[in-house]
Amino acid sequence: MKNLWFHKLSGHLTVKIEGKGMERFINQLTRDKVQIWNVKRVEPNAVTFQMFIKDVPFLRQAVHYHQVKVRFIKKAGFPFYLKRLKKNAGFLLGAVIALFIVLLLSNMIWKIEIKGASPEVEYKITNQLKQLGVRKGGFQFFIDDPETIQRKLSNMNEDITWIGVELKGTTYHFQVVEKEQPEPQEKKGPQHLVAKKEAVIVDYFVEKGQPVISVHDFVKPGQLLVSGIIGKEDEPQYVSAKGEIFGKTWYDTEVEVQLHNQFELMTGNEVRRTAIKIGHLSIPIWGFKKVQYQNKQQEQDETAIKFLKWTLPIAIEKTTIREVEIHEKAYNEEEAKQLALSIAKKNVIESIPKDAKIVEEKVLHEKVENGKLKLLVTYDVIENIAKEEPIIPQEEPIIQN
Repeated sequence: MKNLWFHKLSGHLTVKIEGKGMERFINQLTRDKVQIWNVKRVEPNAVTFQMFIKDVPFLRQAVHYHQVKVRFIKKAGFPFYLKRLKKNAGFLLGAVIALFIVLLLSNMIWKIEIKGASPEVEYKITNQLKQLGVRKGGFQFFIDDPETIQRKLSNMNEDITWIGVELKGTTYHFQVVEKEQPEPQEKKGPQHLVAKKEAVIVDYFVEKGQPVISVHDFVKPGQLLVSGIIGKEDEPQYVSAKGEIFGKTWYDTEVEVQLHNQFELMTGNEVRRTAIKIGHLSIPIWGFKKVQYQNKQQEQDETAIKFLKWTLPIAIEKTTIREVEIHEKAYNEEEAKQLALSIAKKNVIESIPKDAKIVEEKVLHEKVENGKLKLLVTYDVIENIAKEEPIIPQEEPIIQN
């Protein structure tokens, strides 16, 4: 039968007929184009069969002309299911509400733990978390993912070396590592000052110890600069050499600059969308505006839905689509060279000590190849090249503080 299963969903009956005219009764239904199936003789004078609910009027009409008794022994299909559902509507509604409440409670924040922080830092972080929406009783749907929270807290706290963020069920765990405050300098034992890298001495200031170098001397790593042994040879005194030895050092850096660059700038226009994601299926629930941006960037964030301690294969998916403009910038060789020099200088400044000073810049090599300008640049830098090296006396010394 064509579309039999579809019609079964619309409602069908199991009918039992009894009497002498059963065969003629069934033939009458067939002539009236009533679809019947599963015809079975269950007793000598009784037959059962199934039919569609829509054909009941033909059945009632045929009963008037035949001596049979008709009983409906089973009802099935969507109409009867819906009828039973209406009878239990209160129970069903209560179950749906209960499930909804459990889902909400499973996705709330019930506890926030902060470990490794001093009371002052913990109080500060607690207030910052409230600004970010992380508070007891808040919903996880509406706050950032743990990685984003970690990044924002790190940017907001310069006195923190590292902060870990972990979400377990309905509890946020924060592990804080504070920056160590410098401890008071301990009294040092006898020591020399030696060179930590190649340099040409340009100036020095010795507070304690005996300098063994002069201005314009070239020194190598490990070479003695200031001796911690003073006094006569037969009566040496050991001191903790102290001072600053300034030398000219050299830093090489290689930089490449594209002569033709393409970059993106955001216009500020954006469209936000929210969807429920079930497996690989995404069902939009908010943000149906059509995106007509010629160039765009798309950012997605998913928040998993939890039920008690389990993570369901359902998530709230938030999508932000931003409009961008594509710009092109072409440099001539001189402009590219100036840009490359600024990049090179910035790289060197990041690698040298804070108190060091760049005194000269030299371009060692310059070449244009494959649309790129390549520069090899060396920088002369004045910096303190001294480092401490403990003295291990050969015999009992006279130590002078």
